[in-house]
Amino acid sequence: MATATKTYEYAVRDRGGKVVKGRVEAPNQAAVANRLREMGLAAISISEVNTGGLNAEISIPGFGGNKISRKDLAVMSRQLATMIDAGLSLLRALSILADQTESKALAKVIAQVRNEVEVGTAFSIALGKHEAVFPPLMINMVKAGEVGGFLDKALISVADNFEAEVKLTNKIKSAMTYPVVVFIIAVLAVIGMLLFIVPIFANMFASLGGTLPLPTRILVVLSNIMKVGIVPLVVGFIVFMVWWRRHKNDKMIREKLDPWKLKVPVFGGLFRKIAVARFTRNFGTMIHSGVPLLQALDIVGETSGNLVVERAAKAVQESVRKGESLAGPLSEHPIFPPMVVQMMAVGEDTGALDTMLEKVADFYDDEVEATTEQLTSLIEPLMIVVIGAIIGGMIVALYMPIFSIFSIIQ
Repeated sequence: MATATKTYEYAVRDRGGKVVKGRVEAPNQAAVANRLREMGLAAISISEVNTGGLNAEISIPGFGGNKISRKDLAVMSRQLATMIDAGLSLLRALSILADQTESKALAKVIAQVRNEVEVGTAFSIALGKHEAVFPPLMINMVKAGEVGGFLDKALISVADNFEAEVKLTNKIKSAMTYPVVVFIIAVLAVIGMLLFIVPIFANMFASLGGTLPLPTRILVVLSNIMKVGIVPLVVGFIVFMVWWRRHKNDKMIREKLDPWKLKVPVFGGLFRKIAVARFTRNFGTMIHSGVPLLQALDIVGETSGNLVVERAAKAVQESVRKGESLAGPLSEHPIFPPMVVQMMAVGEDTGALDTMLEKVADFYDDEVEATTEQLTSLIEPLMIVVIGAIIGGMIVALYMPIFSIFSIIQ
């Protein structure tokens, strides 16, 4: 069976130093790079050309086709570390990854990184050219591994970090799935009753004449509003979701939302524990991998997911830059419990800061899991009571005129 080929556009620098562009068909980008190297040409860039037609790959934005998850990056890091530890060259390992990675989007990026490494670019710099895919934590840990000669160990640390984050996220999602599904079903049930059930009763009551009880009149008014406003409501919800996906990370929004998330009743404690767990795990992983302290503080603040933690990291960074302690400024920020501050201080004094941070992260991972389970146990009965009250109230409001039907009929 003939090997399927794709069209690639390349830019090379010839022996005279002139940039020459062209197109070539090949099975993959590595084959293009090999062919150009055999011709004595130095590749500057190689990119696949989308030729369209019936064979063009169809991707629908927002449906995960081009999304690269933390799990994909964790698998990539661990496989790459294993191959490098086994003695394979970085170029060979990247070529294998580009061919066997299940995520097509990630495979395409790996192939681009491989081509950049092949022309002499450092691996960390090649990763840094794809900041939308590879987070700063991974880029800087790879850089530290390159400089220190322990790239495989740095990649294993990256994989461990991402796997722990994925595990924590999955625990939260699995615990909150049931309440969210019940809430959505309840909302749909209320909307369905207002759109389809209440109008039937309203027409029946109108034919009877008389004055309806106040709860029934309120229900009929809500039904009329829903019939007129359901389309604008759905459109508005979709527009808001699209806007939110684009602007939820804007600094102006985060300045108001992030502090509020830590203070909101019931869930504020959970958000706080998640932020502390993420901060300590990322910080400990980077210190263990040899990333400079100031650089690590700059990165973990951005990757914490909360602007309050990011500001605290900046304050610690300024303290360290002045030669002061690491744990001192953290005590001035209420988001960090005294236990975290004290353990970091002990780790700083004993030279085992990364170990202490890892222990704190493990502790707060367990705390997040326990808190999530407690919240789920609390939310489930509350939701049942609230939903029962709403649906039951609507049913009572509909049947109130029937209970007094003899007084309604004229």
